[in-house]
Amino acid sequence: MSIEKAEKTISDFLKKKLGRDAKIIRLEKIEKGWIGDAEVFEDSAFIKSLGLPARVQDRNLYAVSLNNELGVVGYKLKKENDEDEASGSKNV
Repeated sequence: MSIEKAEKTISDFLKKKLGRDAKIIRLEKIEKGWIGDAEVFEDSAFIKSLGLPARVQDRNLYAVSLNNELGVVGYKLKKENDEDEASGSKNV
């Protein structure tokens, strides 16, 4: 499978799941498929919790794991100190 197809699969998945466009910032072929990181700008959860209009957006990073057939097998919101692997991903 090509890197372009893997990139499109991840972008389409996050668009459907989050309702936001995603920019792929890392994509790596591994033995069991692909691991990709995507940048997504979302309304600030902190501002929303204060009951204020969400004019501020947070830059969030998501890790997405694909199998060799380009099926999504997991994803997670990454924390700043997360390792560059999708272990512990949320299964879909």
